[in-house]
Amino acid sequence: MYFCKQMFQNSYNMKPKLIVFLAALLLSIHGMAQPTFWLGADISGTTEMESRGVKLYNAQGEERECTALMKEYGMNAIRLRVWVNPKNGFSSKEDVLVMARRAKAFGMAVMVDFHYSDWWADPGKQNIPEAWRSLNYKQMKKALAKHTRETLQLMKKNDIDVRWVQVGNETTHGFLWDMGRAETNMEQYAGLTQVGYQAVKKVYPKAQVIVHLDGGCDPKRYDFIFDGLKQNHAQWDMIGLSVYPYWDKEAKLTNSDMETLRKCIANINRLYEKYGTETMIVETGVEAKKPEKGLKFMKALIQAARNETNGHCHGVFYWAPELEGHYPLGAFDRHRPTVIMDAFK
Repeated sequence: MYFCKQMFQNSYNMKPKLIVFLAALLLSIHGMAQPTFWLGADISGTTEMESRGVKLYNAQGEERECTALMKEYGMNAIRLRVWVNPKNGFSSKEDVLVMARRAKAFGMAVMVDFHYSDWWADPGKQNIPEAWRSLNYKQMKKALAKHTRETLQLMKKNDIDVRWVQVGNETTHGFLWDMGRAETNMEQYAGLTQVGYQAVKKVYPKAQVIVHLDGGCDPKRYDFIFDGLKQNHAQWDMIGLSVYPYWDKEAKLTNSDMETLRKCIANINRLYEKYGTETMIVETGVEAKKPEKGLKFMKALIQAARNETNGHCHGVFYWAPELEGHYPLGAFDRHRPTVIMDAFK
């Protein structure tokens, strides 16, 4: 600002056109907006939780709906999983719309996470939906594209601005096993990923398509998948990472969550150098029973993702912070946020 002041003080020596040009340039630089850094949570289980009568509260004991509570803690986005034909209807495309409308009401961005299964899909299981079990590869691609389009068309019809779409959830070993198992059918995994990519772009041309793997601090699994996708001409816009110190064997051996953080950031920077691809930490979580330690890690992770990746990591999403009890990596206790959630403020 001192520079701006000096320029205008000396403006009487300048020609009028030059003065106008410099003034516009300086105002443009000063007003240039920084790219948004996204802080969010996967709260896909909210409607099922509500159906069981569970209520949530803020730290002051005031009752809050889950989306509203995430907004209250400073989040600007939510992530929502979608299953193909879930038995109880939760995480169906219609259920996703219910949650997406809530996000829209709070001005929060939406990420849609396709599991391409009737239930959980992750590195340990990628089960073909019951209705797709008899399909051959060509038919499977059509079914995947149709499901992707129809889900997103429902969002668009209801004026939901979907910013990111995951084509698969933690596809470290591919999806739709065994047809799309990466270790044995990389070409088919890539082909299925590509038709998902194309289906997204037909409905939301500007949405960022994410391929998501677990183990964000392990470069080998990322090289295996993305080298395979590249060699088989599949497209993606962004790489999604899961970062959980709890599941990092080396972090457990050294009792150092910060080692997980260091390796994750190094991998993010390496991925950009190798593939030229932007990234997002789409899943993370820490031990709920160690809230102070968890707060320290989450603050460090958000700061490093924002400041130590040259702008190539675009955000951090906590997975199911509202869960507690049987799930060890939530961020709530007795239906209230622990200090872990303060990291997002």
